[in-house]
Amino acid sequence: MKTLAIDPLVALDAEALSRAIHARQVSCREVMQAYLAHIERFNPQVNALVSLRAEEDLLREADDCDRQLDRGQSKGWMHGMPQAIKDLAATAGLRTTMGSPLFAEQVPQHDAISVGRVRDCGAIIIGKTNVPEFGLGSQTYNSVFGTTTNAYDSSLIAGGSSGGAAVALALRLLPVADGSDMMGSLRNPAAFNNVFGFRPSQGRVPHGPMPEVFVQQLATEGPMGRTVTDVARLLSIQAGYDPRVPLSLKDAPGNFAEGLQQDFTDVRIGWLGDYNGYLPMDDGVLSLCESALADFSALGCQVEACQPDFAMARLWQTWLTHRHFLVQGSLGAAYADPRKRPLLKPEAQWEVEGGLRLSAADVYQASVDRSEWYRALSELFQRYDFLLLPTAQVFPFDAQQPWPRVVGGQSMDTYHRWMEVVIGPTLAGLPSISVPVGFNPAGLPMGLQIIGPAQADRAVLQLAYAHEQLTRWVERCPPTCLQST
Repeated sequence: MKTLAIDPLVALDAEALSRAIHARQVSCREVMQAYLAHIERFNPQVNALVSLRAEEDLLREADDCDRQLDRGQSKGWMHGMPQAIKDLAATAGLRTTMGSPLFAEQVPQHDAISVGRVRDCGAIIIGKTNVPEFGLGSQTYNSVFGTTTNAYDSSLIAGGSSGGAAVALALRLLPVADGSDMMGSLRNPAAFNNVFGFRPSQGRVPHGPMPEVFVQQLATEGPMGRTVTDVARLLSIQAGYDPRVPLSLKDAPGNFAEGLQQDFTDVRIGWLGDYNGYLPMDDGVLSLCESALADFSALGCQVEACQPDFAMARLWQTWLTHRHFLVQGSLGAAYADPRKRPLLKPEAQWEVEGGLRLSAADVYQASVDRSEWYRALSELFQRYDFLLLPTAQVFPFDAQQPWPRVVGGQSMDTYHRWMEVVIGPTLAGLPSISVPVGFNPAGLPMGLQIIGPAQADRAVLQLAYAHEQLTRWVERCPPTCLQST
């Protein structure tokens, strides 16, 4: 394991930090001071955290947390822990820009559901994590705050849209992080920064509250962490039914971190690879992910190649229709306003224009196709307990490049085609976690998606935990800038 040349407090994972706080081995004030000093030192290199609150206000809240502990009171697992919220989620009294100049000064009056739950569990909100404009695209840049860059090479992209969250985690600017995922936004940046990002089952974490509560079934909030235990603990806080979100799951959230140890002898795993050559990938991505299959075999799993009985080009068209439809619904009014349209980035305008061309029949057919995709994966789960798939088709690329125009020798016809690999779990509403699987010769990280059947969130976390205990990529390979020389 590498030795970290940083404050030991910020080097702790979130579970260990919570134990230290509650055992009174360290005060909440000391934790906050350590994190703020660390953020001051490293955040300017990557621009992961934005809208940071004043130090005196944060220390005052930390002192309040200490006084509560003095009285034998704790709000929960995150009591006194610094937390920054993804800048797509509403934070009461704190600027929420969504990376757009249209909302550069927006200060919500109420928290998003997941934010309120984290706050109720004792977290101290220190600021926000940077995002692409409206979360569109897996490259975290916007005209409000600029570009967030990779924890392993600050000239390269962070991924997105939870790019700020992933980089903050990797550089120990946060103990644990929240994010959201529509097109891999929890998974892709986790892969690019050697951390874990978990997209929970559809409805597991209530999304919103939003004006539309029935049709929006692509995006979900979820947890990120440097350990699977931390991911599971944060999920336990985020999950659970909320009456404002009628399709949220009523299962008691419990504690997903309990019982992560599991024997995987003879568990059956299907390897999807590049969908039998359908997905273009840059050199080294597929081979690195394939080398990780031996890790699962070492756990006792039976791994074999498989393919869904579904045309992948049809799945992409299904994705485009759903995404156009939903983005047009949320941004259509801004697009229609001649004063606001120029403030939308070209990719956002393209999504809206695609939505305006759709008919009701198009949307209905896309819903039928999505349902058939779910059934195709359900057929695979009759034979396999889990499915594996690369998390990305490329390694992190130049941060000055909005998106790659060519992948694996194939031209990309949209701004997000290079992330097609992540749409399968999203459209099926399945739990999927990106786990680190190593680095290419240039020292750039990659991840692998573990996908489970519908609502098998705990099982996915258990397999990710077993893989983590075997490989320990986060511990073994922290960012070079954190290592002692």
